[in-house]
Amino acid sequence: MLNLIDHKKSALLVIDPQNAFAHAKGTLGISGVNIEPAVKIIPTIKKLAKAFTKANVPVFWTKQEHTQIDKRRERKKLPSHTSKRKKIAALAGTWDAEFLEEISELAYSVPENVIRKHRFGAFYETRLNTMLELHGVEAVFVVGATTNACVETSIREAYLRDYDVIAIEDAIAGVRADWENSAKEVWKHYLATLSHSTAVENWLNSATSPKVLKFGHFLLKCKDMEKTAAFYIDNLGFTRKENAKPLPDGRPLIVTNQGLGLTIGGSGSQEQMDHFAFEVQDVVGLNERLKNKETVFVRELGPGPYGLTIYVNDPEGNILELYESES
Repeated sequence: MLNLIDHKKSALLVIDPQNAFAHAKGTLGISGVNIEPAVKIIPTIKKLAKAFTKANVPVFWTKQEHTQIDKRRERKKLPSHTSKRKKIAALAGTWDAEFLEEISELAYSVPENVIRKHRFGAFYETRLNTMLELHGVEAVFVVGATTNACVETSIREAYLRDYDVIAIEDAIAGVRADWENSAKEVWKHYLATLSHSTAVENWLNSATSPKVLKFGHFLLKCKDMEKTAAFYIDNLGFTRKENAKPLPDGRPLIVTNQGLGLTIGGSGSQEQMDHFAFEVQDVVGLNERLKNKETVFVRELGPGPYGLTIYVNDPEGNILELYESES
């Protein structure tokens, strides 16, 4: 599933790796909450953050900050979650609100990627969405604490903003194991794809390893370069790149924006190449145009491997597959 995601349009979102939630002396710890699950995920988060950074994929860190004065919360008649702890967690400016020491340097390595928030959600009244848009992000990998509060809220917010969401299970921790399983079942059904840090690291390594990405161009040697250029540019609608320099051996060169180059020196032999293909717009209209130009058709308009297709000869005798994609 991860192979559908473009790493260049992705980000890692780390939710609240702070003293308040993952340190024995933090608010949850002194309130009797089991923080061991949150402590255990920190090495995995560090490893992932370094892997994403190495791959030039942005990492965003949320920092929960409550304030001593909070009139909005004070107007609530029913008890808020903060009233169920020994004290208000992660008060701005306190040690409780700081990132864990072992992760602080990494989190602040790109200061603008630290997102301060005042409620569960990473998107709620923060600048996170703007930052993701500035980076061209379409997929968000989510880790952090806690599963059923800040992590789940942020996952929902991301999904509702039409991001692809990947929750990395072994880098997410909660306070109650029996809550976590049901939460993940809901995520899997509605909100996110669940993955594991090893699978994500393998995906990153594969995505960034040396490899051919896509077809660049095809250089065609022509017996009659002028006639062939007219066929591709005038008949097929190829567009010419300006200021193409001659080849190193001095031969003239025409370069098109569609990945075809033309030069002289063709023999007219097509013994090695069977044909080459181009996706087109309005294959029916192009079919009529080529018939009016008395083009040689190898196969008439009909279904092909990629959609409605025609096969024609260019002036050099090469076979072109011209198709309109079904998608």
